[in-house]
Amino acid sequence: MSAEFPANLPGLLIVEDEKNTRDGLRRAFADHFEVYLAPDIASAWNILQAETLDLVLCDIKLGGDNGLDLLTRLRTLPKPPLCVMMTAYGSVETAIEAMRKGAYDYVTKPLNLDELEMTLLRALKSKRVETENRDLKQALQQKFGLENLIGSSAVMRQVFDKIQQVANSRASILIEGESGTGKELVAKALHQLSSRRENHFSAVHCAALSPQLLESELFGHEKGAFTGAMEKRIGRFEEANHGSIFLDEIGEIDPSTQVKLLRVLGERTIQRVGSNQTLSVDVRVIAATNRHLEKLVEEGKFRDDLFFRLNVIRIVLPPLRERKEDIPLLVDSFIKILSKENGKRVVGLSAEALQSLLHYRWPGNVRELRMAIEHGVVLAKGEKIGVQDLPERVFTAAPVNLKSLSNFTPESLNLEEMEKKMIVLALRSSQGNKTEAATKLGISRRTLHRKLNDYKIEES
Repeated sequence: MSAEFPANLPGLLIVEDEKNTRDGLRRAFADHFEVYLAPDIASAWNILQAETLDLVLCDIKLGGDNGLDLLTRLRTLPKPPLCVMMTAYGSVETAIEAMRKGAYDYVTKPLNLDELEMTLLRALKSKRVETENRDLKQALQQKFGLENLIGSSAVMRQVFDKIQQVANSRASILIEGESGTGKELVAKALHQLSSRRENHFSAVHCAALSPQLLESELFGHEKGAFTGAMEKRIGRFEEANHGSIFLDEIGEIDPSTQVKLLRVLGERTIQRVGSNQTLSVDVRVIAATNRHLEKLVEEGKFRDDLFFRLNVIRIVLPPLRERKEDIPLLVDSFIKILSKENGKRVVGLSAEALQSLLHYRWPGNVRELRMAIEHGVVLAKGEKIGVQDLPERVFTAAPVNLKSLSNFTPESLNLEEMEKKMIVLALRSSQGNKTEAATKLGISRRTLHRKLNDYKIEES
C-alpha cells in the first residue's frame, strides 16, 4: 500500500462477522491504524462507548445484524467517527441507504485493498478537517463567548446564566452598568452564543458622534445627502444584517435618531440619509447604558416607547466593588495576559498588593483593575507585583497590611486557600468582630457569614 497516513496512529474499528476477513484487514492496516475488531454490532458498540475512534469500517450484512443500524447509533456519540460500509451486493439501493444514514462512503466485496486504503485515507482527511473546524469554533466561542467574562461570585453566575438563557432569542437586550464593567464583552458573548454568530457583529459608540454623523453611521447615506457626502455609504444596520448591532451609551442619542431607531425596532426597516427607498433588515439590537434610562424617560429626554422596545430583556452588570471576591480571578487572568504582552515574567503579586486591591473601591471597575495590573506588571522588578508597583491611589487606599500572609501566586496557592487565610487574618486583626472584618476584606457581612459556613471556619 502506497498512501501516506499520519504518523500518530488514528483509531479504526473493523466490524466484520467473517473471522478470516476480519483478521486479514487487521494485518493490512495495523501499520497505519490502532485497529479494534468486532464481530457484531453489540461488540462494536461496547468498543465505541469506551474509545474515541476516528473511523469505522463496517460490513452491511453481519449474520443476523444489519450494519446500517450501527450508523444510526453513531450519531448519538459525542464525537462520532466517520463510517465506511462494506457490501457484497453493491446495489445502488444499498449504497443510497448507507449514505442517507450517514456513511462517509462504501466499498464492495471482494475488497480491493488499494481502493479501500484510498477510501480510508480520504475519510481520515475529512475527519481531520471536521475536527479542526470544530476545535476552531470552540476556540472562537471561548475567546468571544463567556471566556472573557470572569467571575465566580453569585451575582456574576446569575449574569452568566441569563446570557446563556437569552442569547439565542430575537429579543432586544438592554445592558446596564457603570463604565468599565464589561458591557461590550456581554454584547459579544450574546452574539457568539446565538445562531447569528456566523454573521456580522457591529459596535457603535453613540456618545462619540454628533447627531448627523450618528444617523449616517447607523443607517448609511446616499451620495450628496449632505455636505461632505462624496459617495454612498452602507450603514451599520445594513452591515449587520442577519447579525447583531451593539449600541453603546444609548442614552446619549438625540430625539430625531430615537424616532428612526424606534422604526427599525418596530418595522425592521431603514432608510439611508438622502434616500426614500425602504430597506428591510434583520438585526438583533443590543443596547447598553451607564445612565438611568427610566429617569431620562421621566425627564422627557428619552422616548418611553423606545425604552420599552429596547428593554425587552435587561441584564445588569454589578460594579467591581460589589463582587470583590472575583478580584483574585481577574488578577490572575490579567497577569498572564499582560505579562506576555509586555515581555515580563510576572507570576503573581504580594499579599500586601492583593490587600490593596481588595480595599480599593474601583470607580473605574474591571477596566481600571486591568490598567492597575498592567501598571504593576510593567514596574515589577521580580516575579511578583509589590504594593509599590501599583498606582499610588490604589495602594494608599488600603488601611490594613497583613504581612503574615504568604505571597499569592496562581501556581502555589489556589483561590479557596487564599480566601481562607485572608478571612482568618481579618478576623484575628478585628478580635472576632465580623462587621469590622468584612469591612477590611471589602465584602459585605452577609458574604463573610456565607464564606465562614462554606469554608467551615470556626469562630473564635
